[in-house]
Amino acid sequence: MADAPATQIRKTPGDDDLVLPFRTERSGIIGRLVRLGPAIDEILSHHAAPVPVSQALGEAVALTALLGTALKIDGKLTLQTKTDGLLDFLVVSYETPGRLRGYARYDKRRLSAGEDIDQRALLGEGHLAITIDQGEDMERYQGIVALDGDGIGEAALSYFRQSEQLPSFLRLAVARHYTAGENGAPGRWQWRAGGLLVQHLARDGGIEAAVETSEEDEDILGDTDDDWERTRILASTVEDHELLDPTLAPERLLYRLFHEEGVRAFPSAHVEAFCRCSRERVHAFLTSFGAAELADMREPDGSISVTCEFCTKNYRFAPDEIA
Repeated sequence: MADAPATQIRKTPGDDDLVLPFRTERSGIIGRLVRLGPAIDEILSHHAAPVPVSQALGEAVALTALLGTALKIDGKLTLQTKTDGLLDFLVVSYETPGRLRGYARYDKRRLSAGEDIDQRALLGEGHLAITIDQGEDMERYQGIVALDGDGIGEAALSYFRQSEQLPSFLRLAVARHYTAGENGAPGRWQWRAGGLLVQHLARDGGIEAAVETSEEDEDILGDTDDDWERTRILASTVEDHELLDPTLAPERLLYRLFHEEGVRAFPSAHVEAFCRCSRERVHAFLTSFGAAELADMREPDGSISVTCEFCTKNYRFAPDEIA
């Protein structure tokens, strides 16, 4: 079957580390598809955390990419959770024009012991906060919603239902894929992540957001919307392996899901793993401390060592570099 004219299939490599906006022609539903390869592998491999932690952090990174690339301004979007679970703190930041970094703090003793940990015990109860910083002289926006152990995606859906009241469908997927080596080199396991967001725009416009469809959505819409319901059902057929498959072009996946609606893909937004840390930044941070505080940080030889929590890069300063 030939592809719909509205969908152009990518012919060249480069189908990873991007967010692809799209619109269904028949129903007028908008959406975004995220596909992360080297970027998510770099972020998750920095920490070598247990699989449940890496999967939760990967979902948060994919979600942050979906939301961050929707910003209409130069700024920063931060997703953060704080709970009483084994993964008690998680933070992911997106900075225009596409820089991602993430960090997760967890109970290393229990999770490293190989206990069978379910999602509720991992995340526990607490809150999820999404903050949009629009730069100097601009008002910062923050919204907070309860996190009760049902997952990052579910918490985000609740957040957007409360804040934007825009019904949407959201699916996130994270897994390790085995990549064979070339020219006799050994293969390796690499992390991949993906996500699909489809959204029913409010009739008077609004910020793109993700909320789950439920009976409450009918109240938001005012009545049953056949176009939205039809598109949501098509979106719900997506499988995790389709979101992650490096051999399945994002445009091809959109056509597979929405060809009955006629789907138009728009230019994609590139994303990358990037950390703001540098030797100069760390040095400036250390010089803000007093002599007594610096003395507590010094190693026996008088040097000070600092490791970035995001990228795990270590910076070591000789005694005479930090007075």
